[in-house]
Amino acid sequence: MIQRRKTRVVKAGGVLIGGDNPISVQTMTKTHTEDIDATVQQIKELEAIGCHIIRVAVPTIVSAKCLGAIKRQIKIPLVADIHFGHHLALEAIAQGVDKIRINPGNMKDRQKLEEFVKAAKDKGIPVRIGVNSGSVRGEGDEHEKLTTLMVKTVLQYCEHFESLGFKDIVLSLKASDVPSTLDAYRLIATQCDYPLHLGVTAAGPPSLATIKSAIGIGGLLSEGIGDTLRVSYTGASELEIKAGYDILEALGFHKRAGVELISCPTCGRCEIDLVNIVEQVRQRLPGDKKNLQIAIMGCVVNGPGEAREVDIGIAGGKGFGFLFKKGEKVRKIPEDRMVDELLEEIAQMSPK
Repeated sequence: MIQRRKTRVVKAGGVLIGGDNPISVQTMTKTHTEDIDATVQQIKELEAIGCHIIRVAVPTIVSAKCLGAIKRQIKIPLVADIHFGHHLALEAIAQGVDKIRINPGNMKDRQKLEEFVKAAKDKGIPVRIGVNSGSVRGEGDEHEKLTTLMVKTVLQYCEHFESLGFKDIVLSLKASDVPSTLDAYRLIATQCDYPLHLGVTAAGPPSLATIKSAIGIGGLLSEGIGDTLRVSYTGASELEIKAGYDILEALGFHKRAGVELISCPTCGRCEIDLVNIVEQVRQRLPGDKKNLQIAIMGCVVNGPGEAREVDIGIAGGKGFGFLFKKGEKVRKIPEDRMVDELLEEIAQMSPK
């Protein structure tokens, strides 16, 4: 069991971030926020697949004034993503959002920034202070190590916010490369007890971003660092949610209610058509099965062990396989009967 870093708890709507609370999965809408119907429709689709917190871009006062109408039609916490204009943040607060994300470095007027912080404090609205590697350098910082600068900068913001009596803070320090992301989060984790929102920013298309996020986000979570996350894709938000859950599941932070199918990659030892068998089983699995682990393995090296460890499984031989159920070897099945007999056994199994 991974021991998570101890943090303070921040409440965003109905979601608790930090402490011993579950690691939440977030994403951001791809719609124009002023298109209320399209934005609400996308959020509801994301709610349905398990999104815990949703963020929307707020680049204009028109989009800011749409936030209340959006919030009234959704169930999950709504986060306003704001840069440059403190008046947009004030309007978002007035509209009743659940959380605001800003990069304080983009709000240069100290007095206006403080006006925003005091308004958030009065309304009990938490703030994510998010710095990105691409926006943190300023004049005179050219020779400072990027990750050290990111941490120093974000802690200066925190000190300023806390001097105003504001403590409901979540932090993010995202870079577009994995080593910098890891370095920044590892360093900030030793410097404070704020909850951390994890992500690799501008990670690219899904094929590349999945790898970056699995290493970056997954690596930090494996060390107990991180309280909420967003996988960043140049692509559909639904894919970001799925990838976020995949990372949590791989590390044991989340267990799906459905079926987990385990199968080997095949090699020269495999003497059944494993790829075809796995695909047939996957397509024909009954949709009502919950919390079920199935292993379909191609040979005797790892097959029997994997098949014994799950609810039901097959360990392949030469043109046949042994069926295992609840750790016990049940019978030998010829290859041409493997899919049907496995599915028949699964259909008879009761939910856990």
